[in-house]
Amino acid sequence: MNLTKTTGYLTTTGHKADFLKEVSLYDLKVVAEFGRLVFLEGELNLKLVWYQNAWLSPKTAKIESIGKAATFLKKTGRNWAHYPLECIRRGELIAKALPYLSFNPINFGDEIPKAPLGSFSLLDKDTLLYSLECTSAFKNGEVVFNEDKVNPPSRAYLKLWEAFTLIDNKKILPGPGDLTLDVGSCPGGWTWVLANFGADVYSYDKAPIDERLMENEKVSFFKQSAFSLEPKDFDRPIKWFCSDIICYPPKLLNLVKKFYDSGIVENFICTIKFQGETDFTTMNEYLEHIPGSKIYHLYNNKHEVTWVKV
Repeated sequence: MNLTKTTGYLTTTGHKADFLKEVSLYDLKVVAEFGRLVFLEGELNLKLVWYQNAWLSPKTAKIESIGKAATFLKKTGRNWAHYPLECIRRGELIAKALPYLSFNPINFGDEIPKAPLGSFSLLDKDTLLYSLECTSAFKNGEVVFNEDKVNPPSRAYLKLWEAFTLIDNKKILPGPGDLTLDVGSCPGGWTWVLANFGADVYSYDKAPIDERLMENEKVSFFKQSAFSLEPKDFDRPIKWFCSDIICYPPKLLNLVKKFYDSGIVENFICTIKFQGETDFTTMNEYLEHIPGSKIYHLYNNKHEVTWVKV
């Protein structure tokens, strides 16, 4: 099989249909499909969202044994992650014969691995599918954290952890003296993350956040709808505007536009949540109205995406 001049996209679990819808919208050509792994003609398409790792230089090779497969991969000088596709046990034995890499959950704040990480699968017992280059530094794009199961009031905090990890620019992270907004904040998972950076957090919701956060000196809670906020309400620049609010995507976009156009906000992270079908039209409107912004489907997202502007 000739996969040269293609890119492989490992679609996010449960969302292959969304990825293929994107492919159709952009009139892209599918060359091959292997489960969640879809190969498209051409180089990496930066408009696509619904995937968690891209294989940038896919190839196939015939292998005669587990040992020869491992030797072949070692000679490339890359670190390798196995994506189980076919002949899974055989693939695991090949991975075990390669130099050891720890793919354990990471602690938030750890440096993203810098060494190039390739990916490989087996199409059958004698056919190796591999890519020397991938877009994610994490095995199969899975950003798995050692969770704090005691302090955060909800698991939603993992999405903000992941977004800040992928941004990987320590200079723009929130810090002491920075004003940050968490709109639609109940029960307070994102407020908890922002407060732990030492930033001043203005937390807005019509329902109260966790009592422990109410007592945090870094947190000011306002029992107020996010959609009643106006840029003129603030007398200092906002370092981060954050939203994990449940609402229709166009409604959130109107709020975001208002604050972006005011120039008072430096950075944005917002979850775009879909109430039913995926709203590709509004997703594109975020990108068109705010140049330089990007949309991700994070490993910790569900039927939603994360819009980021830094």
